[in-house]
Amino acid sequence: MPEQAAPTLAELIEQARHVLQRFDLGGKVAIVVGGTKGLGQGMALALAAAGADVCIVGRGPAGLQETADAVTRLGRRGTYFAADVTDEAQVERMVRFVQETYGHIDILVNSQGIVHLQPTEEFDTAAWQRVIDTNLKSVFLCCKHVGRVMLKQGKGKIINISSVRGFQGRAGDPAYAPSKGAVNQLTHSLAIEWGPKGINVNGIAPTFTRTEMSAPSLDDPKTRNWVLSRIPMGRVGEIEDLFGPVVFLASEASNMVNGHVLPVDGGWLAA
Repeated sequence: MPEQAAPTLAELIEQARHVLQRFDLGGKVAIVVGGTKGLGQGMALALAAAGADVCIVGRGPAGLQETADAVTRLGRRGTYFAADVTDEAQVERMVRFVQETYGHIDILVNSQGIVHLQPTEEFDTAAWQRVIDTNLKSVFLCCKHVGRVMLKQGKGKIINISSVRGFQGRAGDPAYAPSKGAVNQLTHSLAIEWGPKGINVNGIAPTFTRTEMSAPSLDDPKTRNWVLSRIPMGRVGEIEDLFGPVVFLASEASNMVNGHVLPVDGGWLAA
């Protein structure tokens, strides 16, 4: 097949006129797993503000109705589905619900995650399994079953939320960091397999970000000073720091971005 000619200046000008439209998510349907609080809740609202209808998925009941209502207040259709996404049968039911409710699925954000820290020689094996199941198995299951829908559609955007710990180890962390490293590699593998079929699979790797869950730790002066010493920007992350990245990766503006895990870390990994 002959290659297309490079665009003319006039064509580039016309394309540039419409650049902001490429970030518009109007008519899109997003699933945000782990969208009841924290990073997931914030990203769900950002997607809604950009035009997407959003289904919030979590174990429930806390936060499901609240976040779905917030999506509605932003002018989009907000729904929710209570599910344990480490259970494949519940993931399948969740996907059927979204298809029956909206008719299609354009965006999947996997924001579920837990952490357990303990010296490795004392690490509770049951806790290790819970972290791996929540942080990795559930991401695989959601990608698998939502991916089936996207493959039939011939398009879709999958965004897996990792962490700077997916790139770095940490003492007393034989579960969370390895699980996030595996999420990075799952993202790469799916991008290679599904990219030719119209599905973009990418990730976001935040640094320490202030949420209800992280606030007690970050309020400890010793911990906060250590974290700040690692971040060249001189501050911890805020939930709104993920708004732009998630909308970009969910939108047509990122159509040539595939298999990338984007650090949103203030320079943590560069330092």
